[in-house]
Amino acid sequence: MATAAEIAKHAERESIRRRWWLSAPALVIVFVAAIGPLFVMLAYSFMAKGDYGDVKFGQYSLDGWFSVLFQRDMFDDTVTLADAHLSIFWRSLKLSIITTALTLLLGFPTAYFIATRPRHTREIWVFLITIPFWTNLLIRTFAMQQVIRNEGILNTLLRTLGIIDQPLQIMYTDWAILFGMVYVYLPLMVLPLYASMEKLDFRLIEAGYDLYAGRWAVLRRIIIPLVKPGIVAGSILVFVPSLGAYVIPRVLGGGKNLMLGNLIELQFGAGRNWPLGAAISITLMALVMVAMLFYVRNASRSGAGHG
Repeated sequence: MATAAEIAKHAERESIRRRWWLSAPALVIVFVAAIGPLFVMLAYSFMAKGDYGDVKFGQYSLDGWFSVLFQRDMFDDTVTLADAHLSIFWRSLKLSIITTALTLLLGFPTAYFIATRPRHTREIWVFLITIPFWTNLLIRTFAMQQVIRNEGILNTLLRTLGIIDQPLQIMYTDWAILFGMVYVYLPLMVLPLYASMEKLDFRLIEAGYDLYAGRWAVLRRIIIPLVKPGIVAGSILVFVPSLGAYVIPRVLGGGKNLMLGNLIELQFGAGRNWPLGAAISITLMALVMVAMLFYVRNASRSGAGHG
């Protein structure tokens, strides 16, 4: 005769098996729609380049991965660093880091301002922050173009005030891409920061002032440590999409200042080098994974520190 422990263990196994069966359709969709294409890209990166695009199935090669960082001279077959690719990698990483820093610099006081408003007005401010998401990314990018072009709002204002005589050439430079990404991704920084600051016990700030701490000391010793999860989450939400940005560099960079997203599209399009495009795609995913691991480690440390 089965004991109560055996019956309970059998019931637990049945419950686990039932949950797996119920989640099976969702797992299949995730695998087919998300993980499956990644395996396709990984397989393509190890295949030989086709004559007119595509890949040669059954013919495997490491040329795609080799071409990510190196290039072979077509005359004497010497190997050198792929300076063009390295400059694109550096530009993408540099602009993504600066974008993350600027959105944090602008988003932190914005989120603090919203969190310190009366509770019945906070929803209005959050609503205003989310309004840009109602508009297509391409339209927002074209809107920024109208601000920073030679005859745009910014140059017109500066010339009217007598600050400059000739229009500033901002379009089709790294500055234009930076302005566009900060404008587009700023709400992604503000919202996680606000979510952390809304839970902040402001009595701790008052206690800091009571103990004769200055404003910078309160900010550094009390506010920043308590809202660190929001800072890390917002930084990841901004850094990841800006690293693989395509539309903003394409429109504001004019096709000259490429980033990783543009380089990948170029290889699958005009370059007709699918293995190289796939290898760069996997490299971009690896960079994103490193950023995500950094976030998970910081989040776990914050949880352990506050536990």
